[in-house]
Order: sequence, then structure tokens, then C-alpha cells
Amino acid sequence: MSNIGLPPTEMDKEERKTINKGQEDEMEIHGYNLCHWKLAIVSIGVICTGGFLLLLLYWMPEWRVKATCVRAAVKDCEVVLLRTTDEFRMWFCAKIRFLPMENQPNFNAKSVVNKVSNGHAVHLTENLTEENRCEMNKYSQTQSQQMRYFTHHSIRYFWNDTIHNFDFLKGLDEGVSCTSIYEKHSAGLTKGMHAYRKLIYGVNEIAVKVPSVFKLLIKEVLNPFYIFQLFSVILWSIDEYYYYALAIVIMSIVSIISSLYSIRKQYVMLHDMVATHSTVRVSVCRVNEEIEEIFSTDLVPGDVMIIPLNGTVMPCDAVLINGTCIVNESMLTGESVPVTKTNLPNPSVDVKGTGEELYSPETHKRHTLFCGTTVIQTRFYTGELVKAIVVRTGFSTSKGQLVRSILYPKPTDFKLYRDAYLFLLCLVVVAGIGFIYTIINSILNKKEIQEIIIKSLDIITITVPPALPAAMTAGIVYAQRRLKKVGIFCISPQRINICGQLNLVCFDKTGTLTEDGLDLWGIQRVENTRFLLPEDNVCSEILVKSQFVACMATCHSLTKIEGVLSGDPLDLKMFEAIGWILEEATEEETALHNRIMPTVVRPSKQLFPESTAVGNQEMELFELPAVYEIGIVRQFPFSSALQRMSVVARILGDKKMDAYMKGAPEVIASLCKPETVPVDFEKVLEDYTKQGFRVIALAHRKLESKLTWHKVQHISRDAIENNMDFMGLIIMQNKLKQETPAVLEDLHKANIRTVMVTDCGMILPQDKVIIAEALPPKDGKVAKINWHYADSLTQCNESSAIDSEAIPIKLAHDSLEDLPSTPYHFAMNGKSFSVILEHFQDLVPKLMLHGTVFARMAPDQKTQLVEALQNVDYFVGMCGDGANDCGALKRAHGGISLSELEASVASPFTSKTPSISCVPNLIREGRAALMTSFCVFKFMALYSIIQYFSVTLLYSILSNLGDFQFLFIDLAIILVVVFTMSLNPAWKELVAQRPPSGLISGALLFSVLSQIVICVGFQSLGFFWVKQYKVCDPYSDVCNTTRSACWNSSHLYNGTELDSCKIQNYENTTVFFISSFQYLTVAVAFSKGKPFRQPCYKNYFFVISVIILYVFILFIMLHPVASVDQVLEIVFVPYQWRIHMLIIVLINAFVSITVEESVDRWGKCCLSWALSCRKKTPKAKYMYLAQELRDDPEWPPKPQTTTEAKTVVKENGSCQISTIA
Repeated sequence: MSNIGLPPTEMDKEERKTINKGQEDEMEIHGYNLCHWKLAIVSIGVICTGGFLLLLLYWMPEWRVKATCVRAAVKDCEVVLLRTTDEFRMWFCAKIRFLPMENQPNFNAKSVVNKVSNGHAVHLTENLTEENRCEMNKYSQTQSQQMRYFTHHSIRYFWNDTIHNFDFLKGLDEGVSCTSIYEKHSAGLTKGMHAYRKLIYGVNEIAVKVPSVFKLLIKEVLNPFYIFQLFSVILWSIDEYYYYALAIVIMSIVSIISSLYSIRKQYVMLHDMVATHSTVRVSVCRVNEEIEEIFSTDLVPGDVMIIPLNGTVMPCDAVLINGTCIVNESMLTGESVPVTKTNLPNPSVDVKGTGEELYSPETHKRHTLFCGTTVIQTRFYTGELVKAIVVRTGFSTSKGQLVRSILYPKPTDFKLYRDAYLFLLCLVVVAGIGFIYTIINSILNKKEIQEIIIKSLDIITITVPPALPAAMTAGIVYAQRRLKKVGIFCISPQRINICGQLNLVCFDKTGTLTEDGLDLWGIQRVENTRFLLPEDNVCSEILVKSQFVACMATCHSLTKIEGVLSGDPLDLKMFEAIGWILEEATEEETALHNRIMPTVVRPSKQLFPESTAVGNQEMELFELPAVYEIGIVRQFPFSSALQRMSVVARILGDKKMDAYMKGAPEVIASLCKPETVPVDFEKVLEDYTKQGFRVIALAHRKLESKLTWHKVQHISRDAIENNMDFMGLIIMQNKLKQETPAVLEDLHKANIRTVMVTDCGMILPQDKVIIAEALPPKDGKVAKINWHYADSLTQCNESSAIDSEAIPIKLAHDSLEDLPSTPYHFAMNGKSFSVILEHFQDLVPKLMLHGTVFARMAPDQKTQLVEALQNVDYFVGMCGDGANDCGALKRAHGGISLSELEASVASPFTSKTPSISCVPNLIREGRAALMTSFCVFKFMALYSIIQYFSVTLLYSILSNLGDFQFLFIDLAIILVVVFTMSLNPAWKELVAQRPPSGLISGALLFSVLSQIVICVGFQSLGFFWVKQYKVCDPYSDVCNTTRSACWNSSHLYNGTELDSCKIQNYENTTVFFISSFQYLTVAVAFSKGKPFRQPCYKNYFFVISVIILYVFILFIMLHPVASVDQVLEIVFVPYQWRIHMLIIVLINAFVSITVEESVDRWGKCCLSWALSCRKKTPKAKYMYLAQELRDDPEWPPKPQTTTEAKTVVKENGSCQISTIA
């Protein structure tokens, strides 16, 4: 349909749309159509510019599209121009393609796509239904029977007429209810529908194609800097600077080969990672109950996949609808603990089921088999296969999304790199000035046009040094090697520099700060609504038949894999502590019954007393059977959202079943009868949490006798998990790793904030702790935050443990008179954090400023926390063991994984040693690499300006530096100095001072400008002073009175010899010697050591290199050598002038080093004084916020107050917040 008749506003809306709205990869989309006359003009321009215009359009997608196309409606366009809406505002373009549908006459393409993309089922029927006829009539004006789509970052976007926009195809992971999963999708697909969906969704594979070396080479060579190097080499070759051109070519080839090897290696690693499940044979169920064997690449959403008995690597995301699976999810979580997956509850048969609950892979992850995870074993009903419905395929799967984030990472946003471009721009401006000067000077001296062009372009190549990329990466490469020596591996080298700026580090708890395992410290049972004394021995004859031990024996997700008990470490410790035995039914035993045989647990024989006398009346039932066993009938897996798990079990010989539940103490207590919970429950819980223990509560109740085995299989967990009897607490100890306290102390001394999902080592004894308990809106009431105060949370030492799972809600009442002068910390759990993010957005930055403890954080909440901290301008590091930390590790400025599993591929850094001692090492190396980058930048800036000014001075007398002079300066001096000055190791300890984040800072600019003035001044002094020695005309025979090449050919005035005479003169020799010493002087001045790098004198390669160069240049200046003079094209100057040059060089070195040391010592003091006089607003948001809050009498909130979110919404979308007592 044409848009000609639309008003301008509607046309604008039609042309400018947004896709992936509200998501991380949100983009604006604009439509364009190819314009032939524009294309013709561009073609002419490409020919006229020798292909440079084509390169420019290759680098700039926006210019390419706008130069060759005209705007069009998105609906009818041929090309789409995409722009990200994040801070990077990156441009992409994609061509619209068409998916032919001629082979499917019974379907309207657009109708089907609309339904599929909205998560609706599309069934193949022999005849068109009334609904399909309506849809056909609706789109009757466009009966092309083809679908328009484009591909971006491995995802297809189809045109959807319902929303009038492009949208990616969704599977069954969005907008599909749990009821619909069973009623509409559990039967499987017909072959026709399968073929149709495969046409739409494409092949089920995560295709990581390893590009050919030729393709990578072309892409690498077309990099702007390599194009500039090619331009420089051509120019130098025309100007007969063959040796230097050859040196640059060799250096570029080595750099390209190294880059190609690194890129290809990463592609191969990623390809191997996803190739494990790329193509396997799977069995699927069809509508007529036929079982068909197909390749996994042919799977589509809606297919019913049969999980084989011997397990498999999942080729897709699928929801389990029949049977149980034991799965290893280490690929996703980094944790190789087997996880039990049960079938998705069927709301239509479950008691009190919520039929309209929508299925979500995240919410129902205990029922979802994720792509790339390994199914170890399955359990099933007799005659019924273990089935799972495919919900997502290809790059839409969880593993596909992980691979996409690696293939298409967000660009690194760091001030240093932004300033680097500004630095290059400044050099281009300087080069432009020299370019214009050279043209004017050459014209005034009546030079030929060819010479004018070459000389003017040559000044540009001198100003922008071709060795800059190699010089900049040297420090990072050396830092990467040093990190590798201490067991830290890096897949994103550019992040090393950013780690030098980290001022806040988030830590995960278990396995990161603490040992992997938990130890059972003891139990505290409840009898007659009172806590008994703590008991440390659970494995005793007295407790063997108690309900407390029965709960510990049954309420877990343990399973046997190849005869070895496996499962959650906490469950393992609890089960091992009671000394019971777990037995699972074999496949043969299961086949003899019409249901899954229950897992049976029983105590070992050593636990039974000699006599059967039991003193407790409650135990009488247990005396009847000869063998005491408990069968686990139904399991409700642990849910992080519910913070609990439960089981239904039956004691052998007992008529009634029992329900057992364990979980977070506050949650368990809320589901128990109030009269069974001790009155001092909160006080006892607080005492344990303050001592750093992990506390788990247990509960039990007898179920009604009418609940049969069959009914229990379909009952909802809500019907079980209520009206329980509180039984007591299990106290677990999670010991700190030996190195944790020392590392946290080092970070504290270095003024690096530490934030974590625990409360250990972060809070000093004298600091205040404020608990934020946020409650979501409920029953018409608005969201609110209750503020509670505590003396402090856990004070950890080597022998204590930490509790990230239980934050006390009701704590001590504290006096706040001294609070403004006392450091304070906010603590909250994941639920409160989510409520605050949603309903108290104005408070988020304030809480981030002092938020220290974040407990029970879900994976996405950890990522949100990192983002919230970054939003107030913190440089955030994240250290985790890979378990559920992938998102946060990727999002942080510096993410370091302590897991060597595949999940670590998402983290920029991976530590071979599972210890947080890697964090200070990483920051130290980051700071060293960052300071090295600054040193190299400053040195390269001076190198460019010194050489630029040398050439400009010599151009004024129509002279220049010789080919071998350039070669000696660029190779023997510059490259040697750059690659050796970058070798300084990191300083041995972290200091409170942080290196600057960018090149554009007062101290750095003053340092560079002062050195430029000094070098230019002394070079000018030498140049104009030597002109006083008017011994001879530079171009006469008398000039070459010594051993110069021109001496023997003074009567042969061909072009080459004339050029030689132009180079060999006093001015050239003077400028060459003075500038050579200046390069070495500024290298020594800029090669900083403490407090971020080891002292310069400990860099032996640098010291030796500089000494050798100093001695060599000094020797040939004071004691000329004929062969060296001939090669370097320098002339013999009088001895007196050599002494004058030596004096200039020595004074220059003294002034340069003295000024640089003064800038280092006094520059920061002067800058701080100047800023204090101006009262400049801090650039970092968190510093500005800290200034504001210091004068805010209402902050922090008073104890026992409540902050409510008003329903009135301001214009900016945030809620008004009021605090009430």
C-alpha cells in the first residue's frame, strides 16, 4: 500500500519506528529505497577519488545508505537503516529479503507470521477455517504470498501488519499459558505444519561460522589506520623513502598476522563450544502419535521432543511435560551440580491451579531444559516417554543469546579511548597547518607541482605516526602476559586498561568469598513452641525417628548418578550429617509398576538402638514395621522466587502421608501455624545471622488420609505449603577463604568500595547499618520501604562465616545523633531491590551511594545492580564463580570469573585460581597498563611534534631529514623505546590514589604542552644558532669540505645528488642530533614508576636500551665515523659546534626532567587548589550526589520510618516519595 496520501505526521511515523522497544538491543529503524541517479553519482565519485569514497562509505553505514537511497515507508522499503538507542548510537544497515510462500497455498503468509510472532499456535488444516478466510480477506490487497524480513545480528525480523512494524519471531516462551502448553501443543505438529514452521523459523542451529583467512584479511586491511599506512607507504615510495616504507610494511604485516591469528582463534574456540549439539538425531512425536526421527537442526517451536533414556545434550530450549530429568547446567551457570527438572504443572488438573499463568523459561526454569545443557538421566512413567515441547530454537535459545553477546559485544566506552580519537584529531589539525605551510612555502620558492604535492602530503604522514597502534597495544600485551603468569586469562585485552579505573567491586558469596562447601554447625529444635538448646550431633539414636531428621532425609533434590550421590552441596551436607542411605528404583523396577517408583531413604543400621523401646509417644507408629523407610512421593523443587522447597513423603507402614518443607526462616515461619512458632524466633534468628551462620528452617504436617498417591501427583504446592508445624532451625557454617579478609582490607585501604550479596568484611564495627525492607503494592496500598537500624551486621574473621540468605528484618533501635558523622551502609534483599527499582527510582542513586549488602539476588537482579552502580558513574568490577553471574560479569567494566567452565567465556577475565586474590592483581595490572598507555600517548605526541617541527624547520630552507635519518629515529629510537618503556611491571601494592581516566586532564595536558614548548624552544635555538655559522652556502662545492657523499660529486648536478646536497647541511645535522636526544629525554621523563608501576630503573630492558642509544648518538656526534656519517647523511661540523650541541642537549635534558618532576609533584596540588577556589562541580555523579546528601537533613532516613511511593506521577515518570514515621 502506498503512503503518498498520508499526511506528513503519519508519513513520519511510518518512516521512523523502534524495534525491540524497552530491551537492551532497542533500535530506531528507518526505511530507504535504492535511488539509481544517486548510485550513478556515487559511482562517478568513487572513480574520481580512486576508490577512497567507496572506503568512506564502507566505514560509515549511515552515509552509504543516505548517499545511494531515498527515504521510504518502512513497510515498503528495500533497505533499513538501524540505529541503537543506547549511549553509543551505532548505525547498521540491512537489506530487505523475501521469504516465498508459494509452496503453502493454504496459508496466508502475513496472517501466520502475525500469529506465530505473538506466540499463538498455528495449526495446519486441510481446509481454510473461517478465521483464516477473514485473515486472507484482510490481506487480500497484498496477495504476493511472500514475507518481508531482514537479518541483524543473527536474528530475523519479519514485517508484522498487526503492529505495523518489524518484529522478531517469538517461540512459545512468550504469551503462551501453561494450560495452552498442554492443551494445544502437547500433541505435537503435523509434518506439514512442521515444514511450514521450519520455513519461517529457519534451521535450528547456533551457526558460528569461522571466516576464511582471506575474508578476515580483507576486513582487517580495510581498517582506517591500515589504509592510512598504505597511503603513507605509497607516498614514501614515490619520495624514495624505500627503507622506512619497507619497515612499516613489515611491521604492518606482523601486526595483521597477529591480529588475524587472535581473531580466528576466538572464532574457532566459540565454534567448538557450540558445535557439541549442532547436529544430533532426535525423536519427535507427531499429531497421530507417530514417532519420527529427525536431525536436531530441523526442530521448530512446537515440536514434542522425546528425551532419550541415556541422556543427551539439549539442542534447543524445551519445557518438560512428561517425566523427570537430571541435568548438568554448568554451561549456563558455571556450577556442575546436577539439577532435577520436573514436568511443568498442568493447571487444568492441578488442585487450585492457576490456568491463566503464562509460561516463562525464567519463571519455570525448574521445568525447562536449556540449550547446551546435558541431560544425564531420565525417570518416567511406564508406557509414557519423557517428553519436552520445544519453545525456542537457534539464536533465540539461552545459549544462543549468550553466543550472540560474544559475537556482537557492545563497544567499550572508556574516556581514554574517546580522548585517543581527540588526540588524533589534534594531530590532524597540526598536520593541516603544516600541510598549508608547506604548500605556501613551496609555491613561494617556485617548486614543481609534483614536489609540492609529495612534500605537503608527507608532513601529514610525519604528524600522525604509523607506529601508534603498535605502541598503544604494547602495554596491554605485556600486562596480559603478566596476568597469565598469575593465572588470570583475558579474552578482551582492551578491558585491562579499564580495570585500572575500577573504584567499586561487587562480589558473589559462596565459592567466591567463602569455601565452596557448607558445614553443618548444629540444629536447634522446637518442642512445645520453645527452642531447645542447640545440638551439634544430628546422627544420634535419639533423633533417628524424629520428624526433624525425617525432614532432613527427604526434603532435598539429591539423586544417584552412576552410584554416586549428587546434588546441591547444601543438601549433600545435610544428608551426610544424618548418616542415612538413599535408594532409587532401577529402570527394571520402574517398568514393573504403573507409576514412577519413589526414591526411598532409610537410616543406616548403626543408627538403630539395640532395643526398640522408645520413650516418646510420637514414635509409637514407627515401632511397628521391621524396616524403617520413607518414600518420597512428590517433590516441589526449590524456587529462588519462593525461597523454599517441599516434599510429600510416606513412612513405610503409615496410612497418612507427610509434608516436609525447608527454606528461608522468615518464609517458613509465615507458612506455619502461629502457635507453633516460638515467640523469640526473631531474636534467635538475628543472633545466628550476626554470628555469620546460614540458617534454614524446617516445617512439617500430616496430610489427610483422603490424599491418595494419584491426587498428590496433581496437587498444587500451595495446597501443601500451608498450615505447617514449625520444627526448628538448621545452622550451617560457610567459612571464609583464608585470603578473603586480607584482600578486602587491601581494597579498603585503596579506597575501592566493595559491594556484595553478603555482609562480611564490608562493614566496619563502628559503621551504621540501615536495612531497607521494600514491600510491593498490595490490596490497593502503595509500595513502601520500612527502614530499620542495626548496630552492624556480621563482623567476619578467619573462623567465622557469612550469611547472604537471611537479613534480619526487625533490628535494634539506634540513636542517630552521631549518624551524619558516622559512615552508614544500606542492606537489602533481592525482593526489596526489585521493588525499589520499580517504584522508587528517585531513591536508587542515593541507595547505590551507600548500598553495601545485597542478599538473595537473582541473576537478572545482579545485572541490574551493576547497571545501577554504573549509572552513577562508578567503574564497576564483578567477581563471581560463574554460578548465575554471567549477566553481571558481562555488564561490569571488569568481570572476572573464578570458574574455568564454559560460562567463563562470557567473562572478560577468568582466574585459574578460585580466589579473590586475583582482584587486586587485576586492578594493579590495569593501573600499570593504563599508566603505560598515558606514557606512550604522551611520548608519541612529543615524537610527532618533535619530528613535525624538525621537518618544518628544514622545509624553511628547502631541506629535509634523510631517508636513513627517518629510519634511525623511527626504528632504532622510537620503536625500541616504546616497546621497552611499556615493560614496567605493576607496583607491588594497591594505593588509595587512582590514575586519571582520560588524556584530557589538567596535569597531563600541562605536562605535554610544557615538554612541547621546551623541545620546540631548544630545537629552534640550535637551528637558528647554527645559521650564525655562515661558513658556506649549503648548495655550493665549498659546503662539503669533509667526508660527505656530496663532496666527491659536487660537479655532477643530477637530481639525486642535488637532493643529497639539500639534506647534508649544518642545519640538518644539528636538528637531527638535538631531536634524537629529545626523543630519549622525553622517554625518560615520561616513564613514570610509583605509585602504579615499578620504578623506571627496574625496567632493565628500557634502561639498557636508552643507555646504548645515548652512548651511540653521543659518540657519533663528538667523534664522527665516516661510514656512519655517510649512511645517516650527516655532515662534519666544527668541534666547537659539537660542544655547543652537547651543551644544548644537556640543558634540554635537565629542564625537561625537572619540569616533568615538578608537574608530578606540584601539579596536582596546584590543580586541587585551583578547583577548590572555583568550587567546580564533580564530574562523577556519585561524587556530586554525595555533596548534595551531605547537606540533606532528611537523609539517611530515620529509624523505624516508612517511605511510601505516591500514586501521583510526575512528568518525568518518577513517583513522588513521602516519608512517614
